Amino acid sequence: MKKSLIVTGLLSATVMVSCVSKKKYTELEGNLFRTQTELATTEQEKAELEEKMQIIENRVAEYNARINSLRDTNDALTMQNDGMYSLEGATMMSKNSKEKMKQTLANVDQAKLAEAKTLEDSVNLAVEYNLKKNITETTVDSEEDDVNISIDQTVVMISVSDKLLFNTGSYRINSKADPLLQKLAEVINAEPSLQVMIEGHTDPRTISTGVVQDNWDLSVKRATSIVRKLQESYNVAPEKMIAAGRASYMPIVENDSPENMAINRRTRIVLIPDLDMFFAML
Repeated sequence: MKKSLIVTGLLSATVMVSCVSKKKYTELEGNLFRTQTELATTEQEKAELEEKMQIIENRVAEYNARINSLRDTNDALTMQNDGMYSLEGATMMSKNSKEKMKQTLANVDQAKLAEAKTLEDSVNLAVEYNLKKNITETTVDSEEDDVNISIDQTVVMISVSDKLLFNTGSYRINSKADPLLQKLAEVINAEPSLQVMIEGHTDPRTISTGVVQDNWDLSVKRATSIVRKLQESYNVAPEKMIAAGRASYMPIVENDSPENMAINRRTRIVLIPDLDMFFAML
């Protein structure tokens, strides 16, 4: 009987141990699954973070390259700026242009020079002097006064008296105008980007002939004649030129005397250069 009880106790203990081990196994198995799941999630997050980090590093490298490029550009502009001077706070003038301007101003009428209040005034005087000297070098002294040059914000306006270009009431160009127009063409052809407007101006006296209807017609025909002459005789590109007629409606002085009407009968050549070419005229 005693032996039977011992056997029964052993069997009971074996069953209990067996039950505890299975429960513990199931618990451990669950822990393992959770751990593996967390590990997979962590590895995925790690891969995503590494990808984002690589994108950030690429952007940082790109920004650094841009910064270096901008620094190089800034250094180059700084070096270039060291050789430049400001003109009225907006335009730029090289040391070479400034030196040329000084040499030119030494020949300018000192009374006019005394009236120059700003650097821009001085530049305009120098450009005006050189242009007039170049364009009128083939004219006689009495004709130089029939060519007037004015400058406004680098726009150059050359006014040529009617008597240097045309006969009274005619739009046919005088042969004596050829040297002046040739010099004008050389100025225009020197700069491909230069734009040119040719304006015809008349006095208010009535005119009507078989080929000219009125002053509007005459002023336009005179401008067109000059444009054609510049194109056909001196190879000025036609796309650079505009022909316009103002009739008698933009007089310089009152049309109250024969002398004043002669002043108002003129052709105005408007040159619109870029800044580099404007300084090249110094």
